[in-house]
Amino acid sequence: MMNFRQRMGWIGVGLYLLASVAAVYYIFEISQTYNRLALAQVEKASGAETKWSGDASSSSPSSTSWTVTLKTRLLLLPFWVWATIFLIPYLQVFLFLYSCTRADPKTVGYCILPICLAVLCNRHQTFAKASNQISRLQLIDT
Repeated sequence: MMNFRQRMGWIGVGLYLLASVAAVYYIFEISQTYNRLALAQVEKASGAETKWSGDASSSSPSSTSWTVTLKTRLLLLPFWVWATIFLIPYLQVFLFLYSCTRADPKTVGYCILPICLAVLCNRHQTFAKASNQISRLQLIDT
């Protein structure tokens, strides 16, 4: 039998996945901003090869706005940087919602990275203390 927290956890997981699918669909299929930025990047890369003829006075750096420059530089970041920037927070929220579906309320939140690292470090310290105590007992017994 599931309690209220578990039901809300499953509803939260479902809504989160539905919202993420809708966001990805909007970004890559409906929104023309991504398409224009990707097309401009491809045109700029292919135009840069043919533009090296020596006419540098046609596009001065002050004629481009800072937003265009920022977008251009952000698009030059490798894929793994973008994946890291978006996937770590996404997975943290998903794992937190998923942990809300567990039957034991004490385990809620153990999937979140800082809490997980704290628990692992605490276990390591506890294990080290226990092994030191066991070694002391063996020395006393013999």
